[in-house]
Amino acid sequence: MESSPFLLRAEAVDKRFPGVHALDKVDFDLQPGEVHVLLGENGAGKSTLMKIISGTLSKDSGRIFFRDQEIDLINPYEARNLGIGMVYQELSLLPSLSVAENIFLGNFPKRSLGTLHWSRLFKATHQLLDEFGVRIDPRQRVGTLGMAERQLVEIAKALSMKVRILLLDEPTSALSDEERRRLFDTIQRLQEKGVGIVYVSHRLDEVPQIGQRVTVLRDGRKIDTLPVAAADQNRLIHLMVGRELKGHFPKEAVDLGREILRVEGLTVRKKLFNLDLTLREGEILGLAGLMGAGRTELARALFGIDKIDSGTIFVNGRQVNISSAWQAIEAGLGYLTENRNDGLIARLSVTANIILASLKRLCTMGFLRWPKEKNLSERYIRELNIHAAGFKQKVELLSGGNQQKVALAKWMCSHAKIMIFDEPTRGIDVGAKIEVFRLMNQLVKKGVGIIMISSELPEIMAMADRILVMCRGSLSAEFQRGEATQEDILKYAVIGGE
Repeated sequence: MESSPFLLRAEAVDKRFPGVHALDKVDFDLQPGEVHVLLGENGAGKSTLMKIISGTLSKDSGRIFFRDQEIDLINPYEARNLGIGMVYQELSLLPSLSVAENIFLGNFPKRSLGTLHWSRLFKATHQLLDEFGVRIDPRQRVGTLGMAERQLVEIAKALSMKVRILLLDEPTSALSDEERRRLFDTIQRLQEKGVGIVYVSHRLDEVPQIGQRVTVLRDGRKIDTLPVAAADQNRLIHLMVGRELKGHFPKEAVDLGREILRVEGLTVRKKLFNLDLTLREGEILGLAGLMGAGRTELARALFGIDKIDSGTIFVNGRQVNISSAWQAIEAGLGYLTENRNDGLIARLSVTANIILASLKRLCTMGFLRWPKEKNLSERYIRELNIHAAGFKQKVELLSGGNQQKVALAKWMCSHAKIMIFDEPTRGIDVGAKIEVFRLMNQLVKKGVGIIMISSELPEIMAMADRILVMCRGSLSAEFQRGEATQEDILKYAVIGGE
Protein backbone atom coordinates (compact mmCIF):
# COMPACT_ATOMS: atom_id res chain seq x y z
CA MET A 1 0.00 0.00 0.00
CA GLU A 2 1.33 3.46 -0.93
CA SER A 3 2.22 5.58 2.08
CA SER A 4 0.53 8.91 2.73
CA PRO A 5 2.27 12.00 1.30
CA PHE A 6 1.23 13.92 4.40
CA LEU A 7 3.34 14.48 7.49
CA LEU A 8 0.20 15.36 9.46
CA ARG A 9 -3.47 14.88 8.71
CA ALA A 10 -6.52 15.90 10.77
CA GLU A 11 -9.97 14.55 9.89
CA ALA A 12 -13.28 16.02 11.10
CA VAL A 13 -11.75 17.51 14.28
CA ASP A 14 -14.46 18.93 16.53
CA LYS A 15 -14.18 21.02 19.69
CA ARG A 16 -16.74 22.86 21.83
CA PHE A 17 -16.38 25.31 24.71
CA PRO A 18 -19.26 26.68 26.81
CA GLY A 19 -21.40 28.65 24.37
CA VAL A 20 -18.89 28.28 21.50
CA HIS A 21 -18.48 25.68 18.76
CA ALA A 22 -14.75 26.37 18.28
CA LEU A 23 -14.07 23.71 15.61
CA ASP A 24 -16.80 22.15 13.47
CA LYS A 25 -15.46 18.95 11.87
CA VAL A 26 -12.34 20.58 10.43
CA ASP A 27 -10.03 18.77 7.98
CA PHE A 28 -6.39 19.86 7.65
CA ASP A 29 -3.15 18.37 6.34
CA LEU A 30 0.56 19.21 6.16
CA GLN A 31 3.27 17.93 3.81
CA PRO A 32 6.99 17.53 4.64
CA GLY A 33 8.95 20.70 3.90
CA GLU A 34 5.77 22.75 3.47
CA VAL A 35 4.64 26.01 5.07
CA HIS A 36 0.86 25.71 5.31
CA VAL A 37 -0.60 29.10 6.28
CA LEU A 38 -3.71 29.06 8.49
CA LEU A 39 -5.91 32.17 8.31
CA GLY A 40 -9.15 33.38 9.85
CA GLU A 41 -10.61 36.10 12.00
CA ASN A 42 -10.15 36.01 15.76
CA GLY A 43 -12.39 33.27 17.09
CA ALA A 44 -12.30 31.34 13.79
CA GLY A 45 -10.65 28.34 15.51
CA LYS A 46 -7.01 28.65 14.37
CA SER A 47 -5.38 28.61 17.81
CA THR A 48 -7.76 25.89 18.99
CA LEU A 49 -6.70 23.62 16.11
CA MET A 50 -3.03 24.35 16.81
CA LYS A 51 -3.42 23.59 20.50
CA ILE A 52 -5.10 20.26 19.71
CA ILE A 53 -2.25 19.29 17.35
CA SER A 54 0.29 20.31 20.03
CA GLY A 55 -1.46 18.28 22.74
CA THR A 56 -2.42 21.33 24.82
CA LEU A 57 -6.15 20.77 24.24
CA SER A 58 -8.05 17.55 23.74
CA LYS A 59 -10.40 17.20 20.78
CA ASP A 60 -14.04 16.20 21.32
CA SER A 61 -14.10 14.04 18.19
CA GLY A 62 -12.22 13.44 14.95
CA ARG A 63 -8.93 11.74 14.07
CA ILE A 64 -5.31 12.91 13.77
CA PHE A 65 -2.63 11.02 11.84
CA PHE A 66 1.14 11.43 12.04
CA ARG A 67 2.46 9.97 8.79
CA ASP A 68 0.15 6.93 8.43
CA GLN A 69 -0.34 6.29 12.14
CA GLU A 70 -3.36 7.56 14.05
CA ILE A 71 -2.31 9.38 17.22
CA ASP A 72 -4.15 10.61 20.30
CA LEU A 73 -2.28 13.58 21.75
CA ILE A 74 -3.34 13.89 25.37
CA ASN A 75 -0.54 16.23 26.53
CA PRO A 76 2.28 18.38 25.11
CA TYR A 77 4.94 15.85 26.12
CA GLU A 78 3.53 13.25 23.74
CA ALA A 79 3.52 15.84 20.97
CA ARG A 80 7.10 16.84 21.75
CA ASN A 81 8.22 13.17 21.62
CA LEU A 82 6.77 12.99 18.10
CA GLY A 83 8.72 16.10 17.13
CA ILE A 84 5.84 18.59 17.28
CA GLY A 85 6.89 22.01 18.62
CA MET A 86 4.72 25.08 19.08
CA VAL A 87 5.22 28.82 19.51
CA TYR A 88 2.12 30.20 21.22
CA GLN A 89 0.56 33.58 20.45
CA GLU A 90 0.36 34.26 24.19
CA LEU A 91 3.90 33.39 25.19
CA SER A 92 4.57 30.49 27.57
CA LEU A 93 7.85 31.72 29.05
CA LEU A 94 8.57 31.91 32.79
CA PRO A 95 9.57 35.52 33.61
CA SER A 96 11.54 34.62 36.73
CA LEU A 97 13.92 32.27 34.85
CA SER A 98 16.81 33.17 32.55
CA VAL A 99 16.67 33.03 28.77
CA ALA A 100 18.75 29.84 28.76
CA GLU A 101 16.60 28.12 31.40
CA ASN A 102 13.42 28.94 29.46
CA ILE A 103 14.78 27.68 26.15
CA PHE A 104 15.99 24.34 27.51
CA LEU A 105 13.36 23.85 30.23
CA GLY A 106 12.80 20.11 30.64
CA ASN A 107 15.86 19.33 28.53
CA PHE A 108 18.75 20.71 30.59
CA PRO A 109 22.29 19.38 29.91
CA LYS A 110 23.40 17.36 32.92
CA ARG A 111 26.71 16.39 34.48
CA SER A 112 27.52 12.74 35.18
CA LEU A 113 26.10 13.05 38.71
CA GLY A 114 22.83 14.49 37.39
CA THR A 115 23.46 18.13 38.30
CA LEU A 116 22.79 20.89 35.80
CA HIS A 117 25.76 21.69 33.54
CA TRP A 118 25.52 25.50 33.49
CA SER A 119 28.44 26.22 31.13
CA ARG A 120 27.04 23.80 28.52
CA LEU A 121 23.58 25.32 28.97
CA PHE A 122 24.79 28.87 28.30
CA LYS A 123 27.03 27.74 25.43
CA ALA A 124 24.19 25.87 23.73
CA THR A 125 21.93 28.89 24.16
CA HIS A 126 24.57 31.22 22.69
CA GLN A 127 24.94 28.95 19.65
CA LEU A 128 21.19 28.74 19.11
CA LEU A 129 20.62 32.48 19.43
CA ASP A 130 23.61 33.26 17.18
CA GLU A 131 22.27 30.92 14.50
CA PHE A 132 18.96 32.79 14.67
CA GLY A 133 20.74 36.17 14.68
CA VAL A 134 19.47 37.18 18.13
CA ARG A 135 21.65 39.29 20.43
CA ILE A 136 20.29 38.50 23.91
CA ASP A 137 22.32 37.49 26.98
CA PRO A 138 21.42 33.85 27.84
CA ARG A 139 21.78 34.74 31.55
CA GLN A 140 19.28 37.62 31.39
CA ARG A 141 15.98 37.11 33.21
CA VAL A 142 13.08 36.88 30.75
CA GLY A 143 10.96 39.22 32.87
CA THR A 144 13.33 42.08 31.99
CA LEU A 145 12.93 41.60 28.23
CA GLY A 146 10.60 43.52 25.93
CA MET A 147 7.76 41.80 24.08
CA ALA A 148 9.68 41.40 20.80
CA GLU A 149 12.69 39.90 22.59
CA ARG A 150 10.43 37.47 24.45
CA GLN A 151 8.88 36.40 21.17
CA LEU A 152 12.34 35.67 19.74
CA VAL A 153 13.19 33.61 22.84
CA GLU A 154 9.93 31.67 22.45
CA ILE A 155 10.81 30.86 18.83
CA ALA A 156 14.35 29.83 19.83
CA LYS A 157 12.82 27.55 22.49
CA ALA A 158 10.80 25.71 19.84
CA LEU A 159 13.83 25.43 17.55
CA SER A 160 15.93 23.92 20.38
CA MET A 161 13.92 20.72 19.97
CA LYS A 162 14.49 18.42 17.00
CA VAL A 163 11.15 19.34 15.46
CA ARG A 164 9.56 17.57 12.51
CA ILE A 165 6.43 19.72 12.73
CA LEU A 166 6.61 23.35 13.87
CA LEU A 167 3.43 25.23 14.78
CA LEU A 168 3.85 29.02 14.70
CA ASP A 169 0.95 31.07 16.09
CA GLU A 170 1.49 34.75 15.20
CA PRO A 171 5.32 34.50 15.43
CA THR A 172 5.99 37.95 13.90
CA SER A 173 3.33 40.01 15.71
CA ALA A 174 5.96 41.92 17.73
CA LEU A 175 8.94 41.66 15.37
CA SER A 176 10.56 44.33 13.21
CA ASP A 177 11.03 43.79 9.46
CA GLU A 178 14.66 42.74 9.99
CA GLU A 179 13.74 40.25 12.72
CA ARG A 180 10.94 38.91 10.53
CA ARG A 181 13.40 38.42 7.64
CA ARG A 182 15.73 36.41 9.92
CA LEU A 183 12.80 34.25 11.02
CA PHE A 184 11.84 33.59 7.39
CA ASP A 185 15.45 32.57 6.64
CA THR A 186 15.30 30.11 9.54
CA ILE A 187 11.98 28.73 8.30
CA GLN A 188 13.48 28.19 4.84
CA ARG A 189 16.37 26.23 6.37
CA LEU A 190 13.90 24.06 8.29
CA GLN A 191 11.91 23.42 5.10
CA GLU A 192 15.08 22.22 3.38
CA LYS A 193 15.43 19.65 6.18
CA GLY A 194 11.87 18.39 5.54
CA VAL A 195 10.23 20.08 8.55
CA GLY A 196 6.54 20.83 8.02
CA ILE A 197 5.35 24.20 9.34
CA VAL A 198 1.85 25.42 10.17
CA TYR A 199 1.95 29.20 10.14
CA VAL A 200 -0.81 31.36 11.66
CA SER A 201 -0.69 35.07 10.90
CA HIS A 202 -2.96 38.09 10.51
CA ARG A 203 -0.37 39.83 8.32
CA LEU A 204 -1.68 38.93 4.87
CA ASP A 205 1.44 40.29 3.17
CA GLU A 206 3.35 37.35 4.71
CA VAL A 207 1.28 34.70 2.90
CA PRO A 208 3.07 34.89 -0.50
CA GLN A 209 6.44 35.46 1.17
CA ILE A 210 6.42 32.30 3.25
CA GLY A 211 3.62 29.88 2.31
CA GLN A 212 2.89 27.21 -0.27
CA ARG A 213 -0.75 26.53 0.63
CA VAL A 214 -3.29 28.47 2.68
CA THR A 215 -6.36 27.27 4.57
CA VAL A 216 -9.06 29.67 5.76
CA LEU A 217 -11.28 29.02 8.79
CA ARG A 218 -14.42 30.99 9.63
CA ASP A 219 -16.62 30.49 12.70
CA GLY A 220 -14.95 27.15 13.44
CA ARG A 221 -15.45 25.78 9.92
CA LYS A 222 -12.98 25.16 7.13
CA ILE A 223 -13.90 27.46 4.24
CA ASP A 224 -11.24 26.57 1.66
CA THR A 225 -7.69 25.37 1.03
CA LEU A 226 -5.90 26.79 -2.00
CA PRO A 227 -2.37 27.29 -3.36
CA VAL A 228 -0.78 30.58 -2.38
CA ALA A 229 -0.46 31.55 -6.05
CA ALA A 230 -4.27 31.66 -6.25
CA ALA A 231 -4.71 33.57 -2.97
CA ASP A 232 -4.58 37.34 -3.43
CA GLN A 233 -5.35 39.55 -0.40
CA ASN A 234 -8.86 40.54 -1.49
CA ARG A 235 -9.86 36.92 -2.00
CA LEU A 236 -8.41 35.90 1.37
CA ILE A 237 -10.20 38.74 3.19
CA HIS A 238 -13.49 37.76 1.56
CA LEU A 239 -13.00 34.11 2.58
CA MET A 240 -12.08 35.12 6.14
CA VAL A 241 -14.94 37.52 6.86
CA GLY A 242 -17.58 36.47 4.34
CA ARG A 243 -18.07 40.08 3.23
CA GLU A 244 -16.21 42.91 1.56
CA LEU A 245 -14.23 45.19 3.87
CA LYS A 246 -13.71 48.81 2.94
CA GLY A 247 -11.54 51.42 4.56
CA HIS A 248 -8.82 49.39 6.28
CA PHE A 249 -7.67 52.57 8.02
CA PRO A 250 -10.89 54.52 8.65
CA LYS A 251 -9.23 57.69 9.97
CA GLU A 252 -11.72 60.54 10.47
CA ALA A 253 -10.82 64.21 10.65
CA VAL A 254 -11.17 65.72 14.14
CA ASP A 255 -10.57 69.31 15.24
CA LEU A 256 -7.79 69.27 17.83
CA GLY A 257 -8.47 70.93 21.16
CA ARG A 258 -6.32 72.21 24.00
CA GLU A 259 -3.12 70.61 25.24
CA ILE A 260 -3.89 67.84 27.75
CA LEU A 261 -0.43 66.31 28.23
CA ARG A 262 3.03 67.85 28.28
CA VAL A 263 6.24 65.98 29.07
CA GLU A 264 9.50 67.87 29.64
CA GLY A 265 12.96 66.33 30.01
CA LEU A 266 11.71 62.86 30.92
CA THR A 267 14.64 60.58 31.74
CA VAL A 268 14.74 56.96 32.89
CA ARG A 269 18.24 55.68 33.70
CA LYS A 270 19.81 53.84 30.74
CA LYS A 271 16.47 53.72 28.89
CA LEU A 272 15.10 57.21 28.10
CA PHE A 273 16.99 60.46 27.66
CA ASN A 274 15.53 63.95 28.06
CA LEU A 275 12.25 63.41 26.18
CA ASP A 276 9.82 66.24 25.39
CA LEU A 277 6.36 65.71 23.92
CA THR A 278 2.83 67.13 23.92
CA LEU A 279 -0.63 65.71 23.25
CA ARG A 280 -3.84 67.58 22.47
CA GLU A 281 -7.53 66.75 22.80
CA GLY A 282 -8.70 64.68 19.83
CA GLU A 283 -5.14 63.97 18.66
CA ILE A 284 -3.63 60.61 17.74
CA LEU A 285 0.12 60.88 18.34
CA GLY A 286 1.98 58.05 16.59
CA LEU A 287 5.16 56.70 18.18
CA ALA A 288 7.44 54.78 15.79
CA GLY A 289 10.79 53.06 16.28
CA LEU A 290 12.61 49.74 16.20
CA MET A 291 12.74 47.14 18.97
CA GLY A 292 14.62 48.59 21.93
CA ALA A 293 14.08 52.20 20.85
CA GLY A 294 12.30 52.97 24.12
CA ARG A 295 8.65 53.24 23.02
CA THR A 296 7.25 50.81 25.59
CA GLU A 297 9.63 52.19 28.22
CA LEU A 298 8.12 55.65 27.61
CA ALA A 299 4.61 54.25 28.01
CA ARG A 300 5.54 52.48 31.25
CA ALA A 301 7.19 55.63 32.63
CA LEU A 302 4.17 57.82 31.83
CA PHE A 303 1.88 55.30 33.50
CA GLY A 304 3.97 55.09 36.68
CA ILE A 305 5.18 51.53 36.21
CA ASP A 306 8.85 52.45 35.75
CA LYS A 307 10.54 55.04 37.97
CA ILE A 308 11.31 58.40 36.36
CA ASP A 309 14.74 59.73 37.31
CA SER A 310 14.09 63.27 36.14
CA GLY A 311 11.60 65.28 34.13
CA THR A 312 8.16 66.81 34.56
CA ILE A 313 4.67 65.68 33.51
CA PHE A 314 1.76 68.10 33.13
CA VAL A 315 -1.85 66.95 32.73
CA ASN A 316 -4.33 69.66 31.72
CA GLY A 317 -1.69 72.27 32.52
CA ARG A 318 -1.15 71.01 36.08
CA GLN A 319 2.07 69.31 37.16
CA VAL A 320 1.42 65.77 38.38
CA ASN A 321 3.52 63.20 40.21
CA ILE A 322 2.88 59.74 38.76
CA SER A 323 4.79 57.00 40.54
CA SER A 324 2.18 54.21 40.37
CA ALA A 325 -0.50 52.93 38.03
CA TRP A 326 -3.26 54.08 40.40
CA GLN A 327 -1.86 57.63 40.38
CA ALA A 328 -1.87 57.49 36.58
CA ILE A 329 -5.51 56.38 36.56
CA GLU A 330 -6.39 59.16 39.01
CA ALA A 331 -4.71 61.64 36.65
CA GLY A 332 -6.90 60.43 33.78
CA LEU A 333 -4.50 58.08 31.96
CA GLY A 334 -5.24 54.66 30.50
CA TYR A 335 -2.67 52.14 29.21
CA LEU A 336 -3.43 49.35 26.76
CA THR A 337 -0.30 47.20 27.13
CA GLU A 338 1.46 45.49 24.20
CA ASN A 339 0.95 42.13 25.93
CA ARG A 340 -2.77 41.92 26.65
CA ASN A 341 -2.09 39.41 29.44
CA ASP A 342 -0.48 42.24 31.42
CA GLY A 343 -3.69 44.28 31.29
CA LEU A 344 -6.26 41.55 31.93
CA ILE A 345 -6.91 38.94 34.63
CA ALA A 346 -7.64 35.95 32.44
CA ARG A 347 -9.43 33.85 35.05
CA LEU A 348 -11.89 36.61 35.95
CA SER A 349 -15.07 37.37 34.04
CA VAL A 350 -15.55 39.87 31.24
CA THR A 351 -17.42 42.12 33.69
CA ALA A 352 -14.70 42.00 36.36
CA ASN A 353 -12.07 42.97 33.81
CA ILE A 354 -14.10 45.82 32.30
CA ILE A 355 -14.58 47.53 35.68
CA LEU A 356 -11.05 46.81 36.91
CA ALA A 357 -9.81 50.39 36.47
CA SER A 358 -13.08 51.95 37.72
CA LEU A 359 -13.52 50.26 41.10
CA LYS A 360 -13.20 53.46 43.12
CA ARG A 361 -15.89 55.20 41.09
CA LEU A 362 -18.26 52.21 41.15
CA CYS A 363 -17.98 51.43 44.88
CA THR A 364 -20.25 52.81 47.59
CA MET A 365 -18.81 52.52 51.13
CA GLY A 366 -16.40 49.89 49.86
CA PHE A 367 -19.07 47.76 48.13
CA LEU A 368 -19.61 47.29 44.42
CA ARG A 369 -23.02 48.20 43.06
CA TRP A 370 -23.90 45.04 41.12
CA PRO A 371 -26.69 46.51 38.91
CA LYS A 372 -24.37 49.32 37.80
CA GLU A 373 -21.53 46.85 37.22
CA LYS A 374 -23.75 44.53 35.15
CA ASN A 375 -25.26 47.35 33.09
CA LEU A 376 -21.85 48.83 32.31
CA SER A 377 -20.38 45.53 31.17
CA GLU A 378 -23.41 44.72 29.00
CA ARG A 379 -23.17 48.18 27.46
CA TYR A 380 -19.52 47.77 26.45
CA ILE A 381 -20.06 44.19 25.27
CA ARG A 382 -22.75 45.58 22.97
CA GLU A 383 -20.94 48.75 21.85
CA LEU A 384 -17.61 47.02 21.16
CA ASN A 385 -19.26 43.93 19.66
CA ILE A 386 -17.45 41.61 22.08
CA HIS A 387 -18.25 38.00 21.18
CA ALA A 388 -18.75 36.26 24.52
CA ALA A 389 -21.19 33.74 25.93
CA GLY A 390 -22.22 36.42 28.45
CA PHE A 391 -20.87 39.01 30.86
CA LYS A 392 -19.91 36.24 33.31
CA GLN A 393 -17.68 34.36 30.83
CA LYS A 394 -14.02 34.14 31.79
CA VAL A 395 -11.71 36.25 29.65
CA GLU A 396 -9.33 33.31 29.10
CA LEU A 397 -12.03 31.62 27.00
CA LEU A 398 -12.27 34.54 24.55
CA SER A 399 -10.35 34.88 21.28
CA GLY A 400 -7.40 37.26 21.14
CA GLY A 401 -9.37 39.94 19.32
CA ASN A 402 -12.19 39.84 21.86
CA GLN A 403 -9.70 39.96 24.74
CA GLN A 404 -8.27 43.10 23.13
CA LYS A 405 -11.75 44.62 23.03
CA VAL A 406 -12.24 43.83 26.73
CA ALA A 407 -8.96 45.60 27.48
CA LEU A 408 -10.18 48.60 25.47
CA ALA A 409 -13.53 48.53 27.28
CA LYS A 410 -11.71 48.66 30.62
CA TRP A 411 -10.15 52.01 29.77
CA MET A 412 -13.26 53.39 28.10
CA CYS A 413 -15.15 52.53 31.28
CA SER A 414 -12.53 54.38 33.35
CA HIS A 415 -13.28 57.65 31.49
CA ALA A 416 -9.55 58.14 30.81
CA LYS A 417 -8.84 61.23 28.72
CA ILE A 418 -5.25 60.28 27.82
CA MET A 419 -4.91 56.83 26.28
CA ILE A 420 -1.64 55.02 25.60
CA PHE A 421 -2.17 52.21 23.07
CA ASP A 422 0.93 49.98 22.79
CA GLU A 423 0.63 47.76 19.69
CA PRO A 424 -3.21 47.91 19.78
CA THR A 425 -3.62 45.60 16.75
CA ARG A 426 -1.01 43.01 17.71
CA GLY A 427 -2.28 39.50 16.99
CA ILE A 428 -5.77 40.45 15.80
CA ASP A 429 -7.35 39.93 12.39
CA VAL A 430 -8.09 42.49 9.71
CA GLY A 431 -11.75 42.85 10.69
CA ALA A 432 -10.91 43.37 14.37
CA LYS A 433 -8.22 45.90 13.40
CA ILE A 434 -10.81 48.01 11.58
CA GLU A 435 -13.02 47.88 14.67
CA VAL A 436 -10.11 49.04 16.86
CA PHE A 437 -9.43 51.95 14.51
CA ARG A 438 -13.10 52.93 14.54
CA LEU A 439 -13.10 52.86 18.33
CA MET A 440 -10.08 55.16 18.28
CA ASN A 441 -12.05 57.52 16.05
CA GLN A 442 -14.94 57.47 18.54
CA LEU A 443 -12.59 58.27 21.42
CA VAL A 444 -10.87 61.23 19.78
CA LYS A 445 -14.25 62.67 18.76
CA LYS A 446 -15.01 62.80 22.50
CA GLY A 447 -11.81 64.74 23.14
CA VAL A 448 -9.61 61.84 24.21
CA GLY A 449 -5.93 62.12 23.24
CA ILE A 450 -4.24 58.89 22.11
CA ILE A 451 -0.55 57.95 22.03
CA MET A 452 -0.41 55.10 19.51
CA ILE A 453 2.67 52.87 19.53
CA SER A 454 2.88 50.49 16.58
CA SER A 455 5.48 48.50 14.65
CA GLU A 456 3.16 48.61 11.63
CA LEU A 457 4.23 51.76 9.80
CA PRO A 458 1.20 51.80 7.45
CA GLU A 459 -1.04 51.93 10.54
CA ILE A 460 0.93 54.76 12.13
CA MET A 461 1.00 56.77 8.92
CA ALA A 462 -2.70 56.26 8.24
CA MET A 463 -4.06 56.91 11.75
CA ALA A 464 -1.71 59.45 13.38
CA ASP A 465 -2.12 63.23 13.24
CA ARG A 466 1.54 63.56 14.17
CA ILE A 467 4.41 61.03 14.29
CA LEU A 468 7.35 60.98 16.70
CA VAL A 469 10.27 58.67 15.86
CA MET A 470 12.38 57.14 18.63
CA CYS A 471 15.93 55.81 18.42
CA ARG A 472 18.02 54.47 21.32
CA GLY A 473 15.87 56.11 23.99
CA SER A 474 15.66 59.55 22.38
CA LEU A 475 13.27 61.34 20.02
CA SER A 476 14.97 61.57 16.62
CA ALA A 477 12.30 63.14 14.37
CA GLU A 478 8.79 64.59 14.26
CA PHE A 479 6.44 64.57 11.26
CA GLN A 480 3.02 66.06 10.69
CA ARG A 481 0.38 63.87 9.05
CA GLY A 482 1.23 63.19 5.39
CA GLU A 483 4.79 64.59 5.60
CA ALA A 484 6.78 61.35 5.90
CA THR A 485 7.27 58.20 3.87
CA GLN A 486 8.06 54.82 5.44
CA GLU A 487 11.66 55.32 4.30
CA ASP A 488 11.84 58.66 6.14
CA ILE A 489 10.59 57.11 9.38
CA LEU A 490 12.92 54.10 9.12
CA LYS A 491 15.89 56.36 8.42
CA TYR A 492 15.43 58.24 11.71
CA ALA A 493 14.53 55.01 13.56
CA VAL A 494 17.87 53.48 12.53
CA ILE A 495 20.37 56.36 12.58
CA GLY A 496 18.68 58.78 14.98
CA GLY A 497 18.65 62.57 14.69
CA GLU A 498 21.20 64.40 12.62
